[in-house]
Amino acid sequence: MPPADPTPASSSVYTSTQPYETARIHAAAIYCSDGRLGEHFDDLLQQGLGLPRYDRVTLPGGPACLAGHPQAVLEEAGVADELRFLVDAHKLKRVVLIAHQNCAFYTSRLELKEPRLELVQRADLVRAAAYVHRITGLEKIEAYFARLVGGGVQFERVEV
Repeated sequence: MPPADPTPASSSVYTSTQPYETARIHAAAIYCSDGRLGEHFDDLLQQGLGLPRYDRVTLPGGPACLAGHPQAVLEEAGVADELRFLVDAHKLKRVVLIAHQNCAFYTSRLELKEPRLELVQRADLVRAAAYVHRITGLEKIEAYFARLVGGGVQFERVEV
């Protein structure tokens, strides 16, 4: 049975119960668009790193598109452009990169398997961080690898 529609059929407007905050926190995160991990990424960023209302750049593979893969040339150009825009318009000072275990971008598009898969993902985080620094000049760039552990998600810092 499909989940219930949260918006009644008779209503064409939904009003969020969340207050709007005008202050920016000057940080962005680049991560995979896999919806199964979205709340976990929010938890790391908001609770673990203290970054409420961070700017989001999400796409399949997340920061993998900034690691020089020929299969992601179009994504690289788009994300680089958006990141430069956010640095200028939102005055970013910090970027967080997140990769996750068993990412379909790597297994399907890049056709990688373990044990090489995680090694490439971790190396890509380092390459992506260097690329972000080169195109933005930002010094504060962090990277994390998300691992599935016992029905939950654990984040390991990757030195960049």
